[in-house]
Amino acid sequence: MKRRGELGDPLKRKKKRCEEPSSDDDNKSHPAASQDSSQSDSFSDAEEPRPGFSMPLLSQHALQTEESQESSSNKFSIYNSVSQKLMAKMGFREGEGLGKFGQGRKEIVEASTQRGRRGLGLTLRGFQGELNVDWQDEPEPSAVEQVDWFPECSTEIPDADELRDWMTVGMRKLKIEDETEFCSEDLLHSLLRCKTVFDDLEGEEMRRARTRANPYETIRGAFFLNRAAMKMANIDHVFDYMFTNPRDPQGKPLTREREGELLYFGDVCAGPGGFSEYVLWRRRWHAKGFGMTLRGPNDFKLEDFFAAPSELFEPYYGEGGVEGDGDITRPENISAFRNFVLESTERRGLHFLMADGGFSVEGQENIQEILSKQLLLCQFLTALSTLRTGGHFVCKTFDLFTPFSVGLVYLLYLCFDRVSLFKPVTSRPANSERYIVCRGLKPGSDAVREYLFAVNLKLNQLRNTERDVNEVVPLELMKGDADFYQHMVTSNESHCAVQIKALAKIHAFVLNTALSEAKQADIRKECMKLWGIPDRARVTPASSDPRTKFCELMKGSVSESLNSKPTPLNASTIDKVHHVLDYRCIVGGGEQLFLLGLGKSQMYTWDGKLPLRWKKLDFKTELPRDTVLSVEIVQELKGEGKAQRRISAIHVLDALVLNGTDVRDQHFNQRIQMAEKFVRAVSKPSRPEMNPIRVKEVYRLEEMEKIFVRLEMKVTKSSGGVPRLSYTGRDDRHFLPTGLYIIKTVNDPWTMAYSKNSKRKFFFNKLTKDSTYDLPPNAVAPFHVCHFERLFWAWEEGVKVHDSQTRVDPEKLSKEDVLAFIHQHYQP
Repeated sequence: MKRRGELGDPLKRKKKRCEEPSSDDDNKSHPAASQDSSQSDSFSDAEEPRPGFSMPLLSQHALQTEESQESSSNKFSIYNSVSQKLMAKMGFREGEGLGKFGQGRKEIVEASTQRGRRGLGLTLRGFQGELNVDWQDEPEPSAVEQVDWFPECSTEIPDADELRDWMTVGMRKLKIEDETEFCSEDLLHSLLRCKTVFDDLEGEEMRRARTRANPYETIRGAFFLNRAAMKMANIDHVFDYMFTNPRDPQGKPLTREREGELLYFGDVCAGPGGFSEYVLWRRRWHAKGFGMTLRGPNDFKLEDFFAAPSELFEPYYGEGGVEGDGDITRPENISAFRNFVLESTERRGLHFLMADGGFSVEGQENIQEILSKQLLLCQFLTALSTLRTGGHFVCKTFDLFTPFSVGLVYLLYLCFDRVSLFKPVTSRPANSERYIVCRGLKPGSDAVREYLFAVNLKLNQLRNTERDVNEVVPLELMKGDADFYQHMVTSNESHCAVQIKALAKIHAFVLNTALSEAKQADIRKECMKLWGIPDRARVTPASSDPRTKFCELMKGSVSESLNSKPTPLNASTIDKVHHVLDYRCIVGGGEQLFLLGLGKSQMYTWDGKLPLRWKKLDFKTELPRDTVLSVEIVQELKGEGKAQRRISAIHVLDALVLNGTDVRDQHFNQRIQMAEKFVRAVSKPSRPEMNPIRVKEVYRLEEMEKIFVRLEMKVTKSSGGVPRLSYTGRDDRHFLPTGLYIIKTVNDPWTMAYSKNSKRKFFFNKLTKDSTYDLPPNAVAPFHVCHFERLFWAWEEGVKVHDSQTRVDPEKLSKEDVLAFIHQHYQP
């Protein structure tokens, strides 16, 4: 048995261990380090000695020298005084076993150093020593972030002839250690070494330490689908809402909620769809999204959009549409998605595109950049293929050390007004993730788009060979652009430094499970408040029956104005419309109904009669929840004779509530404009099996003749070969009209008139005799007035509205009668 004096001072031994190298390779050449590592947690720091044992006065201990007493005190100083007293009461004497005859253990049982769920006694390589990185001087966590833009690019976008010579093909390369053109060798190797330390660490341990170490970890996904939504909220705020509220160079919003244009956006490689859920939460039905992502377990999960209306988002998977595979690396998918977006946006393109592509590189994290190169290129290519001039782009990137990756960044630098490489606080600091944010696509980028398309074709050709595209921009050219090159190097090195510290911090938190970030809760509240995100839990939207929901949306009981039939237009009532400019007219094709949308295909109709009874509408159409419309269900026809096709469609007459937005008090013109915008957002042209929804065409009463031009006599399948009156709409589909709704849009006592002197329309108050060219707020007829005072001119048997009609009832108003009345009361 060793005497206490022979054990030496453990504090001195610990100091010696701390001076030994701590990397995996170094530990292999220093066996002493690995032998001692299992005990390294058993020693207290030199500056915090703890008291030794308090022992009974026995003869053999009375013979101890002063030196051996000091050694004993140091040896057992790692145990607190209570533990030492308990051991002393049990009769423990150093060097002797417990028990009556000293037959028990002579050494104290050490605490388990097992990590995770693997075998007892396992020593993890890389966790035997320190990383020699001081992570404790990291900046204080803050919700305020700074944006560093690349300098503005003054170089012209190259043409196709110049780009043709830029691509370089060489041998396939699967290592990153020598990529030091855009980052210092020391930083790169230090980063790779820090990453390698975690190779043998169990995933659960890593996650727990990372969760405790990251001050921003508890932000998570808030009430959204996942953390990606909060990343987009974070980025959107930092970049002054350039995505959800884009502005022109003068600072004016490019889309206004009260006007007809939607905010068009794309979301690629982004299943399950957190980015889009955030955008739709922020903009609701004022936005329309188009998405493409890989089919499979990571597809869009629209049913889990609890915070936003997923009905405004249309997945499209490239070639084959909704039946495609969504693989963005296939050129035909990019072309198909581009064509679909352009067709859906009047050939103008998207206001912005988001891309969040990535895939598992477990075991190959250090070469993630190389493995993901084609994915990154295809996301950039899709942006240049779908954005409108002035559009924005945000895309996830990883390490940017290779000339290939940096070349892609350089091409965006040429094509956009400004470019930034930005790591939001919602992106964990220890990973390689960054986002490239591009503002304002310049005109004339088609050549770069076609060039990237050609590069992607080449990558596909070389996929199963030993050759690869190694450069898309000559290295000398990028290094020759001093502003770009210096910013790229600075960005890479600062990102490396932050990542190294974050990895070292996690390393420390793995070794010491008592460590934790004390400010997580406070920083979460600070960030949520700054970004304008309510601090509430994610919950499944509550279900509601139609009657309850309708009364809730109507803010009370159903008024009598909704339970009213239109006034028939005939010879005795036509004088009601003598203020011709106050009225609009719509061609009817079925019974007027109220339509209530409770989300997806949950739609109910009510005929406006009391008692209030809602009927389920069995239609293949989707509407956002909390929507109330005045509609007709119309049988639309296309073609004639035996080839004629018939489909049921929803025709919107007016809007009351749009996805929770009460629009009843808006002017009729405004409500129709908002309804048209809403319908464009919910329509899904990629799904022809769905029943269409359209907004009725609205005419001024004084322009009624335009309606009669659209009337034709056509043969329908059910007409027995006899032509029937038909109205043809804007989309070339026609239906059998039932009559004409005439809707009052000006509220009493105001009316509209025409000034022959100024050649302008004006508003006149019949009580006060005031007149104004501007619309007075109280002259706007809200929905209940429009609905209650509407008239209906039924085009029944005997009513002549087309020249080929021969049966005429003189007691009923004809086209000539009504047009003569209008001409009599309005002569501009």
